[in-house]
Amino acid sequence: MARATDFLSQTSGKLDEMFQTRQTDHGTILARNPKRRGITRRSEKQANTRCQLANVSANYQLFRCKKMQTFEGKEAGQNDFNIFVQVNYDRNPVFITKQDRKCGGCVLGNYQYSLGSLNPIAITLNAGGVLVTNIGLGSLVINANTTVGEFSAAVLANNKDWQADDQLTFFYAEQMVDSEGVPRASMDPYRMVMSTTDQTKLWNVVSALGFSSLPLTADGLQGQYVLGMSIALSNAGASWIHSRKDGDGEKQVSTQRMKVVSDILATYQGEAAFLASAKSYGGINTREDYLDPVNTMADLGIAANENQNGGTQQSSGGSGSGSGTQSGGSGSGTGSGSGSTSGGSSETPTVAAPTISGTTPFEESTSVTMSGPAGATIRYTTDGSTPTSASTQYTEALTLTDTTTVKAVAVKDGVTSSVTSRTFTKGSGGGGSENPEIE
Repeated sequence: MARATDFLSQTSGKLDEMFQTRQTDHGTILARNPKRRGITRRSEKQANTRCQLANVSANYQLFRCKKMQTFEGKEAGQNDFNIFVQVNYDRNPVFITKQDRKCGGCVLGNYQYSLGSLNPIAITLNAGGVLVTNIGLGSLVINANTTVGEFSAAVLANNKDWQADDQLTFFYAEQMVDSEGVPRASMDPYRMVMSTTDQTKLWNVVSALGFSSLPLTADGLQGQYVLGMSIALSNAGASWIHSRKDGDGEKQVSTQRMKVVSDILATYQGEAAFLASAKSYGGINTREDYLDPVNTMADLGIAANENQNGGTQQSSGGSGSGSGTQSGGSGSGTGSGSGSTSGGSSETPTVAAPTISGTTPFEESTSVTMSGPAGATIRYTTDGSTPTSASTQYTEALTLTDTTTVKAVAVKDGVTSSVTSRTFTKGSGGGGSENPEIE
């Protein structure tokens, strides 16, 4: 390795098949190119990321073509796609092959399509498989003659979070498989603005598909209705988003996730789907290490059991009287050729487990934050699996709208802490808190 001069000091990168230049703290150096190994440099983590992003981007493209802006508070340099990937990566992942993606394939997933400060619209499937919201309509029964004004008056009178001029958008997506076996999807939005004076027929503005009234069956609520769909959800996905513009003209939205009921969704989830997708992108490099330190030291004639951390250890003595020293310890020999020294030990480094904070139980949503030791990276999961150093990295607060178990570890200098686990439960009752469990 040599220091480069003249024009080489202004270059960086591969010069030819044998040499390259590198910029270092000591200037530009000339070095040999590393030998190429006959293995694919794709770790399982890299393959997992690539395969997930294929379907995430397909769903974003399906949604983005509707020209919606449904993510509040974007930082400088951020766009909707950045946030869409961030909130959906590693949550109920869906995997499609490279070939399907190149053909425009898309599998509808339970992805989050908005993130904002308005209260989420709760959606549930009733016994008949029909999607129902918590938007109360009082005694209003929607029919072909119902006007926008009548609908708006019912929503504003029965829901304290709604205001005049708020917008309600219903998204309906259909899942299909074409004759070539490629999964395909389409999406349509239906929007209306709350106005009690608008005499336009409601179903002339939006579709009855997402603007129908369903009766409440709970005791004491006879004659009361809520907003829902007109048909059972089947091989489709749906969601509603509440939005408004504040006094400064900034858009506010509710945090919502698409609810999908599909015959093919499970086929594109799980280990088999991941491996099929990874194979289409070139496979996974199952070799964990490119260098084997033990073998390398043996090749150099260094005993593999030498303590490289400076502690003392046992060592055999040489023949004849005398004493000898070696790296990391000392030993003495006698005439019989045997000798030993007492060995010390070095401490195994540890990292403190992270903390997970948030309110539970919660009614609509809760914000979850995590913290760990200085200099440590926090990795977490929300699907019940045990987190590792390759799990999703925590960078900002999580917004949960369903009962979820969050597990996290702290990673520092290659050392992983024990697991902290905490379950956040959706349900009525107060903003209490519970202590996280350390596994």
